[in-house]
Amino acid sequence: MRGILQCIMRQLDKVEKFKYSRSTSDSLHAKYSTMTCATVVGDDQWGHLQVDATSLFLLFLAQMTASGLHIIYTQDEVDVVQNLMFYIEAAYKVADYGMWERGDKTNQGITEINASSIGMAKAALEALDDLNLFGAKGGPGSVVHALADDIQHCQSILTSMLPRASISKEVDAGVLAIISYPAFAVEDMGIVNMTKEEIISKLQGRYGCCRFLRDGHKTPKEDPNRLYYESAELKLFENIECEWPLFWTYLILDGIFINSPEQVQEYQEALEGILIKQKDGIRLVPELYSVPPEKVEEECVNPHSVERIPMGKCPLKWGQSLYILGNLLSEGFLAPGEIDPLNRRFSTILKPDVVVQVSVLAESEEIKELLLKNSIDVETVADIHPIHVQPSRVLSHIYARLGRNPRLGLTGRPYRRIGVLGTSKFYIIRNTMFTFTPEFIDHQQFYLALDNKMIVEMLRTEIAYLSSRWRMTGRPTVTFPISQSMLTEDHSDLDPAVLATLKKLQDGYYGGARIQTGKLSEFLTTSCCAHLSFLDGKGSGSMSRHEEAYDDDELDGDGYVHELRCDDEADDLAQYLDHLLAHAAPKKAKQPAAGGLGRFKAVATKTKEMVTLKNKAQNLDVHDVNMYLSNKLFRSRQPSLNLNLPDKSVPEETQVPELSVPTDSGIPRDASGAIDHSALALLLKDMQSLQDQADILHILFKDKGMDWDTRLHGKGTTVRSLLTVLYEKAGELKHWSLIRMISGMLKKKVEELDSACSDLLAHQKHLTVGLPPEPREKTITAPIPPDQLSALIDEASDNNISVAILTQEIMVYLAMSIRTQPSLFSEMFRLRIGLIIQVMATELAQSLNCSGEEATESLMSLSPSELKNLLHHILSGKEFGVQRSVRELDDGVSPAISIHQIGYAGTTKSERAGISKLKSDMKMAEHRLSLTDPFKEPRLSLTDPVTELDQSLAFRRKSIRSQSLEIENIESGRYRLPSIESLDIPESIPGVKDTRHGQWLRRRRLDGALNRVPVGFYQKVWKILQKCHGLSIEGFVLPSSTTREMTPGEIKFSVHVETVLNRVPQPEYRQLLVEAILVLTMLADVDIPNIGSIIHVEKIVHQANDMFYKDQRDLGAEEHILEKDPATGVCKLLYDSAPSGRFGSMTYLTKAVAVYVQDFLPSGSCAVQ
Repeated sequence: MRGILQCIMRQLDKVEKFKYSRSTSDSLHAKYSTMTCATVVGDDQWGHLQVDATSLFLLFLAQMTASGLHIIYTQDEVDVVQNLMFYIEAAYKVADYGMWERGDKTNQGITEINASSIGMAKAALEALDDLNLFGAKGGPGSVVHALADDIQHCQSILTSMLPRASISKEVDAGVLAIISYPAFAVEDMGIVNMTKEEIISKLQGRYGCCRFLRDGHKTPKEDPNRLYYESAELKLFENIECEWPLFWTYLILDGIFINSPEQVQEYQEALEGILIKQKDGIRLVPELYSVPPEKVEEECVNPHSVERIPMGKCPLKWGQSLYILGNLLSEGFLAPGEIDPLNRRFSTILKPDVVVQVSVLAESEEIKELLLKNSIDVETVADIHPIHVQPSRVLSHIYARLGRNPRLGLTGRPYRRIGVLGTSKFYIIRNTMFTFTPEFIDHQQFYLALDNKMIVEMLRTEIAYLSSRWRMTGRPTVTFPISQSMLTEDHSDLDPAVLATLKKLQDGYYGGARIQTGKLSEFLTTSCCAHLSFLDGKGSGSMSRHEEAYDDDELDGDGYVHELRCDDEADDLAQYLDHLLAHAAPKKAKQPAAGGLGRFKAVATKTKEMVTLKNKAQNLDVHDVNMYLSNKLFRSRQPSLNLNLPDKSVPEETQVPELSVPTDSGIPRDASGAIDHSALALLLKDMQSLQDQADILHILFKDKGMDWDTRLHGKGTTVRSLLTVLYEKAGELKHWSLIRMISGMLKKKVEELDSACSDLLAHQKHLTVGLPPEPREKTITAPIPPDQLSALIDEASDNNISVAILTQEIMVYLAMSIRTQPSLFSEMFRLRIGLIIQVMATELAQSLNCSGEEATESLMSLSPSELKNLLHHILSGKEFGVQRSVRELDDGVSPAISIHQIGYAGTTKSERAGISKLKSDMKMAEHRLSLTDPFKEPRLSLTDPVTELDQSLAFRRKSIRSQSLEIENIESGRYRLPSIESLDIPESIPGVKDTRHGQWLRRRRLDGALNRVPVGFYQKVWKILQKCHGLSIEGFVLPSSTTREMTPGEIKFSVHVETVLNRVPQPEYRQLLVEAILVLTMLADVDIPNIGSIIHVEKIVHQANDMFYKDQRDLGAEEHILEKDPATGVCKLLYDSAPSGRFGSMTYLTKAVAVYVQDFLPSGSCAVQ
């Protein structure tokens, strides 16, 4: 163990690089010289990246240390081990070469995500977490830490993968090492048993188990002169794969640990028969047994029938050591606890129910009083002293110091967000008790947190996640702050969604979890508490409290602000942290605090401090500094830029001044006829509507750039600063379409966009962004850095701000859903986000019976919670309805749309015809009419009388719109705020009054867009490909040779079939093709050796369509009902036909298949009825 540690310590530069790059060229080597500890081959001469190998070393380091052995001697070595934990913590999204050092089974050096690597990394992280590497005599400095969220990510990805081992291996015997000894990484006994059964049924032979299906290693048909295989060559290895006795030693150990003497006896007897016996009586475990070259044909015809010969190393030390260990255990010389002192073998034992503790905190005394009026008793931040509350990003910065060692060139943990498992503990940091708010609370993260319903939904999701994933000692404690933004617009009461949630929390059951509400001080004894000892005594900044005295006037109204000190000797982050941790007790604010999560954030009040902190972050190599620091955590309040924003205190009539520019003058121009941008900027003072101000700023943004100084209020009033002010105002007013548009212009990114993308990829889902077809639609198959991901989304969106911002949002919602409800994504291997956006707009267009442009506007105007709700209903596969509420407002306000499930009588409260929604909408409409914001007037229908006020408003809007129109005419639409013009939204189905009308078309469109297919579809396609030369789909051929490389259960095969199907741009037509293939696959079960040449699936669909059309004409159907889709020539009524029944689509497809293949069938066959 010391030797391996020495080898690793000579490659610490690679450990450091790999934490950020996760590149195969930066990985630790897999081979070293036993004499010198030096490397023996080059970086690119071997499949070095094997996360499971590094993890195995760390797992046994933990087990051996726990057993009392002393392996780690110095603090430097402790820091090395801590950084090795960072090296493996993201195993769930690292594609490596795996246990067999070859990656993809074609052996072409293609890395892939491997279940064996993820499981071993999870086990190592769990084993090392909070372990003292110096043993019982160690101090706090020798304790290493793992983050619970990383462990749970590994757990969920592993659970979603098994029994599959990787994308190219549907089963791999190497997984035995993670479902049993030594890792015991899987907690669900059902998954353990299912994986074991898969391995035994598909891989076990008379001499052991094959490593995986079609493994050519050391088989007679393998070409020893070539390292790689040709794709079609893999079929040659079928049924002659070498069998490894090694795996029986694992099954013996497994039998001992699960207390199954029958299993132990069965495999010991089988193993005894194939061991190589030496003259001195010692039995050796050979590496593998291979089929003799002269008996290959016989073995292919009758698998497991011929005698095999031992090959490779003898003994294989790996197998020999496990064989000896198994004998020692089975004969009673060792007890299981002696080789598993950390008790990992009990991982499958059921855990007790988790009770989630929730402590609600008020940002100010005023909010505390409002809550008290609603019978909710809470504390403020000042009340809870000496416990301190901070946002989760501060915890991320604190953890970034873990494992830092400048002498060894180790920078510690890369700055990453801390998930809800990490923020649900108390932390003792330098003898001070801290708690952290969940990450979704942070308002600067993205505009999602501006929607209170979304915050409530995220709280529900996180609590459900906590209750199912919490594995630590003590209960999880969620600190939920109530801030100014969670009040109603007039600040007289709490937002109804937040209030309802708080009352539900008090009931003791929320989001499927048991809840206990109370004060933080009451939870100290029952909570999980972590001591971050790595900060004790290591502070390089000034920490002496007596040096720093703060007066009341040094505290901002938010109570957490202190003068930052600059100390050249201290690193940037240490200075900030020292300052953060050294402050005195929070004091009551002299005046009411306003805005944001001020009390929860350590803010720098002065501009110089903000600049200093930004510089520090840049020095820390934090990606996209503005994303992390340009927020209320590190920012004093900006001086108002005095945009002419609506003032709620002024009566509406007095707030509509006439425009100073005559209507016919259009955009201001200079003498040469070019746009006079300075004059245009001055127009901002006269504009009352936020939408109009955004239009003007968009022109300035396009022509002059973000940093052009408008000089509206003296020097320094840039387009960026004006857009930021407008963004904040739009956020206050929940003007979602504008919020999204300005977010796009400001290039705001979801902070966890790359982790959302990685989460989806780790669940073996490929992503596409942009609208079909290729090359516009870009496919993402491996994690990419945040900046590249944003650039790719912008490129795929044709630089359309709307599509780009919605793509980010939907990617985050998909990741949230797959984390909590992975079952929604079964049989879907590629998520096409562009198509999902298109289908969402189509749903709105058809349900609300409006044009595609209006539907696009409605989609952009949906609040984040409504958009997520719509996405969830689409994913769920259940029938749902979208209906417009009575409230019809101007395009400045989110339309009132309710989404509800239909199809059964027992609707839930929120689904009862949207009555509660209707009532609240009507109240909101009345309330909004009384507000003074001119862009919030009700949208009047053509038949309504037009009042004087409305005329003046209409005149004002018309004048600015006429200017916009002029821009569009002259500048070819270059300046117009972009909408999703490229969405191809089909026209509404006639006669939508009948709810059943259009139901099957919708279903096919949704399934086609989501790539949803019936269970077992791809395995059936594999079978049919073996009976023909290939399937042709719209000119793209899926050849039968695919089955020579891939096995039926491989994800790789499913993705390959999906790629061909995705060439079809229309989702409903794609789904008809899937149905046709499904009918074709029934022939795979018929006893016919071959169906013939390439089968043209689209011909079968068109033949079925012709039969359907003829039958409908014969029955007297009118021509307009039998209208054909111009793109495909398929009758629209066929798209909308149920699969079963006399006129069902499957009926006609079956007839068409029978006609199409009858020429290929044996004469007189009645196989197809």
